[in-house]
Amino acid sequence: MEAPLELESLRILHQDLIALEEGHLRNIDKLCEEIRGHIEAFRKLLDKSQKSEASRSKLTSGTVQIDENEYSVNKEFQESSMQLADALDLDEIDSAKLILSGQDDAELLGRSTVVSAVIAFHERRQFLLESLRMLMRNTQDPDCEEVLRLEYQHLVADVLEIKDGPARNGSLFTRKCLNAMVDIESWLNALAERYQGTLALGQPTTSEYEEFMSFQQSSLAQQHESLGAVMTYLVKGSYTSVDDFYKLLEHLPTMPRWDEIAVHHVPTTLAFTSQYGSPESGGSDQEATSLHRRIMDGKDSSTWALRNLQAAFKTWWLAEYSGWHFDLRLGSSFQGADVNAEAQKRSDAFFQALRDGALQCTLSICSQAYPDDGYDPARNGLTQYLLRDTIPLSMEAARISPSFRNLLMEQLESFVNSFITNMPDTLRQFQSNEDDQRKKILGCIQPNATSTLYDQDLHLERFLVIIAYVFDKRVEAAESFWSDPDSNLYGFLQWASRRQSTPRVGAFCEMLRAISRGEECSTAAHLFLLDEGNVSSARIRRTTSLNWAQVLGELNLYSSKVRDNPIATRPPVRYGGKPNAGDIDEPESALMLECYLRLMAHICGQSSVARSWLWSHEKFLVLDIMFTLADLSVPPRLQACAIAMIRAMLTNKTSGMSSMVWSATDHWASNANPSTIAAVRTGKSITPTSCMEEVTFEALSKTFDQANEFVSLLQALVGPSADEIGLYDALPFPEQLGAAYRMSGIEPYIDFAFGRVFSARASLTEDPVQFRILTGNILALANSCLATFNENLLILANRSTVPVDAAIETSSLATYARLHPFSRVMEWMFNDRVVAALFAAARQDITEVASAPPSSPVLVTVLRAIEVMNRVMDLQSTYFEIVRPLIKLQSSGHRQAVINPTLATFEDSVATNLDLVVNLGLYAGVGNQELAVNSLKLLEKLSSSRRLNATPMSAFRQQPSGNRLVGVLEQYDDLERIRTSFILAMQYDERELEMGPEAPGWTIKSVMLDFLIHCLSSLSDRPNLAHAILGFSCRGVTLTIDVEGAFAKRASLFHSIMHLAASYPDGLESNVESWSSSIRQKATQVLSVLRASPLTSVLTMTELRAVDFLFATFLRQAIISPDTLFDGRSVRDEQFARTDSAWALKHHLDQRCFLLDYASSELRLVATEGRPTLIARILSTLFGSTTMPDGAQLPNVSIFDLLDFLSFEFPKPALPRITNMFNDVDFTVALEPEDDANDGSTQSPLVEQLLALRLNELRKSEYLNDSQEQERALADAEGHVAFFKVEKNLRALESVRLQTLKAWSNLLTLAIHHTDLDQDGRAALILQALQTVTPRLERYAAEGSAVAVTLGKLVQALLFQVDFKSCALNRSKGADMADDRLFGVFRTSLQAINVPDGDVNLREVLYSICFRYLTGVARSSDTAFRQRNITQTVSISGKKTIGIVCDDAYGGSGTCRASAVLFLDALAATAKAEDSNYMVDSLARTNFIVVLVEAIRDIPSELRDSDAQDVSLLLAYYESKLALLVTLSQTRTGAAQVMNAGLFQSVHDSGLFSVDPDIGIAIDNTDALAKYYGLLLSVVRVLAAVVLSRGPQNQQTMEQAKLFLTENRPIVVAIFKRQARIGSSVVAEGSSSTVDVEELAELLVLLMTVTGFIDFEDQRDAKRPRRQAFS
Repeated sequence: MEAPLELESLRILHQDLIALEEGHLRNIDKLCEEIRGHIEAFRKLLDKSQKSEASRSKLTSGTVQIDENEYSVNKEFQESSMQLADALDLDEIDSAKLILSGQDDAELLGRSTVVSAVIAFHERRQFLLESLRMLMRNTQDPDCEEVLRLEYQHLVADVLEIKDGPARNGSLFTRKCLNAMVDIESWLNALAERYQGTLALGQPTTSEYEEFMSFQQSSLAQQHESLGAVMTYLVKGSYTSVDDFYKLLEHLPTMPRWDEIAVHHVPTTLAFTSQYGSPESGGSDQEATSLHRRIMDGKDSSTWALRNLQAAFKTWWLAEYSGWHFDLRLGSSFQGADVNAEAQKRSDAFFQALRDGALQCTLSICSQAYPDDGYDPARNGLTQYLLRDTIPLSMEAARISPSFRNLLMEQLESFVNSFITNMPDTLRQFQSNEDDQRKKILGCIQPNATSTLYDQDLHLERFLVIIAYVFDKRVEAAESFWSDPDSNLYGFLQWASRRQSTPRVGAFCEMLRAISRGEECSTAAHLFLLDEGNVSSARIRRTTSLNWAQVLGELNLYSSKVRDNPIATRPPVRYGGKPNAGDIDEPESALMLECYLRLMAHICGQSSVARSWLWSHEKFLVLDIMFTLADLSVPPRLQACAIAMIRAMLTNKTSGMSSMVWSATDHWASNANPSTIAAVRTGKSITPTSCMEEVTFEALSKTFDQANEFVSLLQALVGPSADEIGLYDALPFPEQLGAAYRMSGIEPYIDFAFGRVFSARASLTEDPVQFRILTGNILALANSCLATFNENLLILANRSTVPVDAAIETSSLATYARLHPFSRVMEWMFNDRVVAALFAAARQDITEVASAPPSSPVLVTVLRAIEVMNRVMDLQSTYFEIVRPLIKLQSSGHRQAVINPTLATFEDSVATNLDLVVNLGLYAGVGNQELAVNSLKLLEKLSSSRRLNATPMSAFRQQPSGNRLVGVLEQYDDLERIRTSFILAMQYDERELEMGPEAPGWTIKSVMLDFLIHCLSSLSDRPNLAHAILGFSCRGVTLTIDVEGAFAKRASLFHSIMHLAASYPDGLESNVESWSSSIRQKATQVLSVLRASPLTSVLTMTELRAVDFLFATFLRQAIISPDTLFDGRSVRDEQFARTDSAWALKHHLDQRCFLLDYASSELRLVATEGRPTLIARILSTLFGSTTMPDGAQLPNVSIFDLLDFLSFEFPKPALPRITNMFNDVDFTVALEPEDDANDGSTQSPLVEQLLALRLNELRKSEYLNDSQEQERALADAEGHVAFFKVEKNLRALESVRLQTLKAWSNLLTLAIHHTDLDQDGRAALILQALQTVTPRLERYAAEGSAVAVTLGKLVQALLFQVDFKSCALNRSKGADMADDRLFGVFRTSLQAINVPDGDVNLREVLYSICFRYLTGVARSSDTAFRQRNITQTVSISGKKTIGIVCDDAYGGSGTCRASAVLFLDALAATAKAEDSNYMVDSLARTNFIVVLVEAIRDIPSELRDSDAQDVSLLLAYYESKLALLVTLSQTRTGAAQVMNAGLFQSVHDSGLFSVDPDIGIAIDNTDALAKYYGLLLSVVRVLAAVVLSRGPQNQQTMEQAKLFLTENRPIVVAIFKRQARIGSSVVAEGSSSTVDVEELAELLVLLMTVTGFIDFEDQRDAKRPRRQAFS
């Protein structure tokens, strides 16, 4: 027994070999190494150790040694192991090993350990055999490169041990394969007997037991098939001996049943026959003769259980063996023999085999080897006619794999070639005998005749149909018929086409149809049929070979009989029944005509040359003939074939062809007389009737064949034409179609498809295959109708400047919306019966869907149903909001309503069919990429619908009872199964990197992640389907973790996604691939949404921390640079922004942004929890060193390194050439919002369609008559499309770069805040950060981008954390360096402020930075900072600097003006400290001081007019301006300027000091009085500063100050009273007003003192005249 890991390695090898066959594998050397690693396993094949008492004893002892490890096992484990040993006849110790290794899989699959072990056992065998089969096939693949084929042959030689060993080892391995097949046959028999015994005893069986038995039988049958294929390749590769053939001949007679197991031996038998029976294989004639005697020995015949297989085998052998006699060679043992006698013996033996059912057996194998997915009623009818009374294969034959079927047909191809080449006389005898028989039969067609058609042999017809099956869908093999006109095969074609009877011509047509697939072969068949002879128009005599003249002549003959003498009243012909003399010409005429039509339809659909020839035929009007043969009086199947031919003529149709066929179809449907079809061409006036249309539709809906083909014709008619440019602005039919007798349009045809057929299709057929095919075609019609409706035309009509009505092909947009089949199909999609049929089509058995091939009807039906639902969900808002109201407005009242008015949205239909969600979840995991993608897209729409996810209230408690969609999954008990399929799809497979985005696993991963992201983002506040699938337990409106569930065991989908986010590679080597990085980006986005949601934040953070996600991800981070390759291009590449390289970089930055955001969240959370050790570990990682759990230190990129994404610039898109054609087109409507630009793989179609509309408008206005003008217009349009694509890519890059920078800045700020460094260490860290950021701020500030704003805010935050008094900045050795860095920040900010047309938001931040630097320097006691002449630096920065700041201070928006004023204040203070008048002079020169002073006058009015929420901000602004005046007034020069600006007059005009001191200014604020006194304080500070700076010697200032005090004496007295707490001015203790008044009173006292106001008043009072009193 091999190690448990062997299963996974075999699975990888198997998938790599599949990828090699599909052409996706890139690393061939790795594949060869994998094969070499399994050489020993291939040699052992299916060897296994059987049960033994010794092993059983060891197991029951309680201690077992497995792979050098000793285990103690309990009773349960022992019983499981012994049960497995009994089931597989396997050694008990090996069984124990399987049980042990399969425990994890058992939990994942939800199966018992025994069942899981059985699955693993059979999977290993199957992977091994299939890998060996594909390896053997590659050694004989002619398309494989010679070097690789030789390498594979060497590997096979190693497997067979013939490289260094004897050649007979190949024979021994062949017998080993045969013995393994015999063992499997015995095993299958034992399983069947066991199951039948269980049923016979009446023992109950569980569903798990049924599934277990079915799995074993299916798996063993697949292994048997693989062994049969391996044996075939061994024979073809000449690794066998003739003795191996004898061994097979001993086994074949023992085959008991005619089933798929018997068929598995057929390719090997044919290969042996060709190898040892043909002279071309290099064998000896003696061996061939000996085998011939053995095979033809009559004694051996009685031992065969399957006599039909024996007969077929004899014909295969005789076809090959006859080659020895056909061309006798020198030295042959056959020389001298009686050639004619030998030939007669072989011929007699061949005909005896035919009588025993040889060709019936071969035809049965061929027909039943093909699945029902290509349902073909005409071929099936012909095959059944030729296989009358033949024993059919059992139904299990449908399980034959495509690879085995191809191998089988390859071997039968050898039989066909040999029979045609080696036995031509026998073929001629076929024809001669059958012609004689047919003459006798036709001679009996008279009254009272007793002969029947069953008396005819039809061997040649069977052989022709066998050829049809053998070469069907094998284009390369079919080319052998056409490649050499002198070949036997081409000669056979010519011979077979001559003197054909009616049934033979049908078989010949089937053969010709099969060998004419593809453009080349079908054109060759068309040329073959062009060999016309002289044909009588009255009756076709088949004296020449079959040709177009004969085919079209007979069809025209019968169509004329239909017109002249309808046969509706005649009884239908039953093929093979007793003929009627009144039938058309011959009993099988209808069958022959069907084959004619099928051949025509096939060649017409495949060959453009033939199609053009048929459309333009001069003698026969093919379209008219077809519509005549589609008459209601024609037998249904023949009518269906005629309709199929019409559909074939529409292949690659043009709009003109489509219109012609639509007109013909409408006349055909509405006229009783088929001769009126010709009126379409002649233009004759015909009055059709709507009642006949109803008669036609009623007749078409009676049988499957008619309804199915007519629906397919409708689909071809409404589909896009070859000349459609993608705008879909034209109706798919003539606009006036049917207007003569009803409302124009094709509503009756849509009603037929959905009202008569789709909603009642069960009455048409009971055959499930037919049922599904019809359903699939109707849904395809619905898809075509919905897909060809361009809703963007409605958008552009409302928003763009292009006149859509004039630009589109339809007469008007209203007509387009009303008549397009979209509207009627959408109406039917809300009909109860159609909805029921639609959901029934989408609900299929998951087991059948999972095992179905891609083209099977069940899979196609499900897929198309889901596609229709997706389109309905996308288009329903357009229909209900725009199209339906428009139809109601323009409806004439004759329109039949079919919609259910209670269905407001399609979600209402889903609400009554919630089990659809279960099916969609299961379909996502079946492994079919297209089905999974469409299912997930629909599931995404449903799971994000708030209507479907509305949380219902419990009936007994008024509490939410949980999500409805989650509840339905739990109700059907399929949630775990869906989770498991998602988990398996999310497993990382390194082969995806080799195959690229073509890998199915990658696509399914991507769509699954999209589904999770969309669902979680849409409903992040409540439990939803995505939460349930991720592994959370949904309990009402909360989420929990099941302690026994997969989430708790870290085996849930959440953990799989977490693993992808942490370890999925971004690409190969140093190249970041867009497709691979997108998986990791989407995985991180899922985690980001979960982390941000309050519902899942704690759970997500806990799980991420538990697996050290932060540290593992940081260790994988790599630095990017301008030379880093993204999809093979660096950012310097001119094509970078035009390709997916831009999206590779975007995905990389998205991941970086998530990591930085998560690190910030984790740091905050850990700090909140108070975990210093973990904080230290996180900070250590951020600064470049990760501590592992074992204490080891690993280096990683630091947070400063992760600013690498700012080290390069993105190229700017070149503007498209401006021309008169597009200069007036407004493209803003076509541009996607920035948030929607998330996917670089698609471009908004609005741009292309807007340009297409403009081009249409120009064409209609005859502006583009010149071909050069047309080329120039197309080139300009392409230039616009390319520009907008580049612009979109760059917008996405700019957006993600900005988000990443914000996350980086936030994390750096947090890291510095939470670091445990001392003050000096923290300062050094901040300086390092400033050193990293400042150069980038300087560069991006020059561009004025949002990046600069973010960098500025970071610098601002860092500066406010700097302690300018820190030792690191003052007395340390690095003080000068620290000073340089800080001064560099200030200088950079000054330069950025001076940038022309800079961003006001950026300047606001820069003002704050400069303010912080200046105030920090002012507070520093160190002389190093004092040595900087800051004022000179400001003056050097440019004269415009102060002007820009003053403009912002006066007219800036928001807080910018306050920041500008503060900056000016700090500059003024610095200039004062440097004894410089620069700031005073600059502000005076710009007249800003006057502005500041005059602004005092408007303070009360502005405050009264402001809203309450703006008052605080406005007061702060006033405070800053007044503070600036204070600073300016503290110098003599500044005070003079302020005084000269009219300070006291502005204060007087403002009226601030003349209001009621107990009320204050009327401010809309709860603390208005306190703010009023604060404002007075700020004004008085300015006054005091001016007075003090001017000095008592300045009499003018003193006088104005005295005047101010005199005029405002009442409020001054009130202030003093308030300070002394006297009267009504007393305020509560502790009020903020008390403090302000205290300082205000002190400043007023200071003013009084300086100005001598007391003395002034005393003197003034003394000078007043006193009143004289009377004594």
